[in-house]
Amino acid sequence: MTDRKKGLPKALKVIIILVVGLGAAAAWIAYQAFMGPSVTKNQDYLYVRTGDTYADVLREIEEQQLVKNAKFFDYVAQTMDYPKMVKPGRYKLSEGMSNRRLIGNLRGGYQEAVKFRFENVRLKENFAALLGKNFEADSATFLQILNNKEVAQTYGFTSDNFFSMFIPNTYEIYWNTPPAKIVARFHDEYNRFWSTGRQDKAAALNLSPQEVSILASIVKGEALHKDEMPEIAGLYVNRLKKGMLLQADPTVIFANNDFTIRRVLNRHLTIDNPYNTYRYRGLPPGPIMLPSIASIDAVLNHSQHDYIYMCAKDDFSGYHNFAKTEAEHLVNARKFQRALDARNIKR
Repeated sequence: MTDRKKGLPKALKVIIILVVGLGAAAAWIAYQAFMGPSVTKNQDYLYVRTGDTYADVLREIEEQQLVKNAKFFDYVAQTMDYPKMVKPGRYKLSEGMSNRRLIGNLRGGYQEAVKFRFENVRLKENFAALLGKNFEADSATFLQILNNKEVAQTYGFTSDNFFSMFIPNTYEIYWNTPPAKIVARFHDEYNRFWSTGRQDKAAALNLSPQEVSILASIVKGEALHKDEMPEIAGLYVNRLKKGMLLQADPTVIFANNDFTIRRVLNRHLTIDNPYNTYRYRGLPPGPIMLPSIASIDAVLNHSQHDYIYMCAKDDFSGYHNFAKTEAEHLVNARKFQRALDARNIKR
């Protein structure tokens, strides 16, 4: 009896040790599953598309190896009831982030906005491609909106000048925002940009904001250097006031739809297109590219002078020689033409 009594506590000790060990192991596994570092460095963001199910999200995580242990992720997701709370969005992934924190962000829809910046965009197709690259909707959807006459009219534009509504800047917009709402966001910025001060300056030029933007797009097309924009703008304002043809080479390049042209020739000037300002008087129907804020403000605050001619300098610095008379201009033009010939630039 004495030996049996002594053996019983040893068995209990073994059982207790096993229970404690299993409990510790379970606690360690639970900690690793919920709180331990889980997210890998494979991607910066997890994109959950509109209409995605939990199975889609889990498959993306497994295929891209976004977490160290997909089974742990699945267990925590089930425990936190995430499969019933999937929300689309662009979710930031930080290396070492725990499953609990990641799933908390996914459940709550706490996505990170896209910092969308654009400038130097030439065509609607280019802009649509840029939008499609940065947001959930594809470029074709955005291009359809940009070319939609009814949408343009809704915002007070024509289909030709609608492109001028998009002010180059940095915007914070959620990745899965519907395209129509993204366009509305740009319109809000447009209204803020065209404050009373800018509107008054446009009115003083006898131009609408859309016309200012069209002229600014030409100024941007001509100017290689920002500090020369006000002087170029002043020249075109002078031409408009005199009723002269603008004769802006960038509009001819746009009309010919050939952006490889480096030397505008007489054959380029013959194209019958309303964007050809060598044939059509006044401003073209729409911008030839997205004008920058600098070029818009250059028009509104243009330099006061009597220049009506300009020609690129023959040193290829990107600056221009300005002239008040055609005779002065022809001298400058011949210098530049000789410089082009010397460099064998024929087109």
